[in-house]
Amino acid sequence: MDELVVVDTARTEAEAVSLVALLKSAGIDAAYRITNLGAGAVDGWSAAAPQEILVRAEDAELAREVLQPSE
Repeated sequence: MDELVVVDTARTEAEAVSLVALLKSAGIDAAYRITNLGAGAVDGWSAAAPQEILVRAEDAELAREVLQPSE
């Protein structure tokens, strides 16, 4: 199994979906999951809780570059 690493944190599930879509459009497999801090947040509604963005360890550097805001 590939090692997964966290490359960013999204404020909400909707933001996480957008970031994962951006990574996938760059050819990087990605997923998201609720953070430990987000578990039980907002009366248990996970969509409004922080989400970790995950990629394979070997894709982490490129993923961080893709997620960098443009200047």
